[in-house]
Amino acid sequence: MRIIAGNFKGRKLESLKGNDVRPTGDKVKEAIFSMIDEYIEESVVIDLFSGTGNLGLEALSRGAKMCYFGDNRSESIRVTKANIENCNVSEQSVVIAGSFEKVLSKIPEKADVIFLDPPYDKEFMALCFEKIRDFEILQDGGIIVAEHGLKEKLPDVFYDFNKMKERRYGTILVSLFS
Repeated sequence: MRIIAGNFKGRKLESLKGNDVRPTGDKVKEAIFSMIDEYIEESVVIDLFSGTGNLGLEALSRGAKMCYFGDNRSESIRVTKANIENCNVSEQSVVIAGSFEKVLSKIPEKADVIFLDPPYDKEFMALCFEKIRDFEILQDGGIIVAEHGLKEKLPDVFYDFNKMKERRYGTILVSLFS
C-alpha cells in the first residue's frame, strides 16, 4: 500500500495483518480521487473507519489542510498513527479512537469530505449517514464518499443526502453523496 499522488507520492504505508481490514486498493483509490479532485484542496476531511489511514493520508498528500481519522480498533489506531508520522503530517491530523458515533461527536468543525468505508454488510452505512446528518458535520457543498459491497445498494436519497455518482470496481461500489 502506498500514496499514489501528491506531496507524498510513492510513500509506503504500514498495513494491517489479517483479513479484518481491507484497505482501499490503488485502482479504486485513484478512481475515487479522480472523482473528487475538486473537493480536496484546502479541505477538512474525515476518514471514518480509517483502518490504516490510507484515504485520509492520500487526501492530505493531495492538498487537504486537515484530516480527522477515526477507528475503534486499537491496532488500526496504532497503524494510522505510524503512517501519519511516516508522512510527517502530525500537525494536520487528529486521531480519535472509538465508535464512529464517538468519533463524529468529537470533531469540532464541519468537513468538506467524509470517507466512509465501514465493514461491508454490517448495516453501518445507514447509521453513519444518520449520524452525519444528526451531527450536521458535513459542510454545505461537501461530499460523502461511501465505499461498500455490491450487496449493499444505497438509495438515490439517503438520510437527506443526494447520490451524485456511483461506480463499480469489481465487487466494490463507490457512491458519492452531497
